Amino acid sequence: MQSFRTELESLPNKNGKALVEKDIVDLDKKIHLFREGKMDEEKFRSLRLARGVYGQRQPGVQMVRIKLPYGKMTLAQWERISHVSDEYSTGNLHLTTRQDIQIHFVSLDRTPEMWAELEKDDVTIREACGNTVRNITASDMAGIDPEEPFDVTPYAHAMFEYFLRKPVCQEMGRKFKIAFSSSEKDTALVFMHDLGAIPRIKIIDASPDDPRLNDSVGQAVGRGKEQRGFKVVIGGGLGAQPHLAVTTHEFLEEDLLIPYLESVLRVFDRHGERNSRHKARIKFLIQKIGIDAFNEFVIEEQKALTHQRYKVDIAGVSGQVPGVRTSNTQHPTPDTTHPTTDNSHPTPNPYKFELWKATNVVKQKQPGYFAVYVRVANGNISSVTSRSLIEKLKDVIADDVRVTINQGLQFRFIKPEHLEYVYSVLESEGFAAAGFGSVADVTSCPGTDTCNLGISNSTGAALILSELIEEEFPEYLYNKEIAIKISGCMNSCGQHGMASIGFHGSSLKAKGQVLPALQVLVGGGVLGAGEGRIADKILKVPSRRGPDVVRTILNDYKTNAPQGETFLTYSKRNGDRYYYDLLKPLASLDNLTPDDYIDFGQQEKFSTAIGVGECAGVMIDLVATLILEAEEKITSSEELFANSQWADSIYHAYSAQVHTAKALLLQQGVQCNTQHGILNDFDKHFTANALYTEAASFKTQVMRMNDAEPSETFALNYLLQAKAFVEFAKEYRERAVLAEK
Repeated sequence: MQSFRTELESLPNKNGKALVEKDIVDLDKKIHLFREGKMDEEKFRSLRLARGVYGQRQPGVQMVRIKLPYGKMTLAQWERISHVSDEYSTGNLHLTTRQDIQIHFVSLDRTPEMWAELEKDDVTIREACGNTVRNITASDMAGIDPEEPFDVTPYAHAMFEYFLRKPVCQEMGRKFKIAFSSSEKDTALVFMHDLGAIPRIKIIDASPDDPRLNDSVGQAVGRGKEQRGFKVVIGGGLGAQPHLAVTTHEFLEEDLLIPYLESVLRVFDRHGERNSRHKARIKFLIQKIGIDAFNEFVIEEQKALTHQRYKVDIAGVSGQVPGVRTSNTQHPTPDTTHPTTDNSHPTPNPYKFELWKATNVVKQKQPGYFAVYVRVANGNISSVTSRSLIEKLKDVIADDVRVTINQGLQFRFIKPEHLEYVYSVLESEGFAAAGFGSVADVTSCPGTDTCNLGISNSTGAALILSELIEEEFPEYLYNKEIAIKISGCMNSCGQHGMASIGFHGSSLKAKGQVLPALQVLVGGGVLGAGEGRIADKILKVPSRRGPDVVRTILNDYKTNAPQGETFLTYSKRNGDRYYYDLLKPLASLDNLTPDDYIDFGQQEKFSTAIGVGECAGVMIDLVATLILEAEEKITSSEELFANSQWADSIYHAYSAQVHTAKALLLQQGVQCNTQHGILNDFDKHFTANALYTEAASFKTQVMRMNDAEPSETFALNYLLQAKAFVEFAKEYRERAVLAEK
């Protein structure tokens, strides 16, 4: 086994290499400190989560989440991930609903080495977990969607790069999820995100008869030029308490999107809940203070930003550039000795091929090209299959593979004459199932296979339900409106909360025994334009009756819905009571069989074994640890100041003062919650009692960061203020410790 430092030496020489090296070396250092008992366990957990290293159900091993912005990976990156999975994991790649790839059963001690290996092809795990800006998702059709006003790919990529390692989003109260849809259809489900963006174009200064003004979002206010922008929604989320996002802007100019998000994150960081993780998402903050007050806070933050406007280089990254074995932006030209002539791939079954084309192939907006979708059961694909697909398809697909939000894959820029060959390759690998995105394409989180929070098995149920649709309802292979989604618990990683038919893992008791159960939800879905519908909770049934639930609901819809009525409309019209009465016989515990006590995919009787979740970072209430963290933030502030990054330097200095104030308050027995509350409490307990006399108001002293533009002079003075406050706290703590002896 090579040392990870050897891997670092072989990293490509690129912008940001020093930061990557520092990240990896720092992770290795912290692992050693933890192993030696020199780092608090909770502090270490918070740190490793922000580096994509997540605990799993099995002791002694980790899940590592690989961050793929908007789900894009090159063929080289896909091959690199496959190699890493072989070397450090089990050879399985798990595609997630956030367009990441997860690998499991990784040794903690080898994660720095593994990270260095991934970075050889610009693949990161930084901020894939923890209380950070998570992977930014986007419609898989971005860049090739015939209905998109423009390609959102460059904006998603710029946002990913801008906020990676950004001080404001390293230690928020909870995670923050962002999505870009490619059109008003909202295929990225922005309505269930902390922040979502839908592209729009406004025509400025046009004559009243300009044909471009017939769009509902067009408005003549300028000179006939197209102005790009976004509809912006905020505060959505699923989980145990789902919320629909609310609209903050019907049209926000493109250059204002990233500054707006930075202001939002600053408000969330300062005012967001930090004690109760179940109330710490931004949706709860907005619910508590109201959207108007929230928007006022956002405006207050804007002056302190580095960029009042941020221009995105739309030519630098594009979903329209195939880039297959070329150094330019031309569409890929297949090899003249194309493998379609290879007899090892016989002509496919005509019926199966046509069904696959009808359900898994879509036209791109680029004339003469098609995108192909691949159903991946439970999101699991092996490294062996991945490498085989790369080798066989590399000459006929773009160097741009997308992981989709329903755990599949998309290949793009395929010529029509190559579709049969692509199908034959997929069929030979066992990945030519028709019905991508259909009722049969069931979404599922890993559940009890690896997750600490899983209650009952979700992956086994998903496979059974997929088979049910294919065998008993084959006509639904064409139906992309009805979605079945399953989560192992109520947290909705499998997106059950917005499914047409949703399930989440649970348990029931009968005759003194526990049996696996599924909570049934009905009626969720996408309305478009950033709006959606949350599914209604109906009732619980024994897990083994999940297939009967689906049969009952679909047969009822087929029999009773008027011709042409969508399931979303039908289910809303009927309401939750209708489905409760319809499904109530399946919830009865009077006629249980021995199989009902055994979960899907298991041999032994069911038992609940729920661990501790790690989606949120943890509170570190040790005074010494907080002061140490403050000193680290001072160091980071100094480094950023030396690099002329005034705004980021100021924010680290701000965080150092908040951490320090919290440490002193905890030493006094004062419980802390939001950063805003810490500033108020410090004035109440220290400034008012003359324990701190450097300012009439500590809060005013700290918050002057929002009253000044981030200049070099202000950044220096603010950094010196923060350093002085940390020194004051250390001296105060030493006096207090001596007084206790």
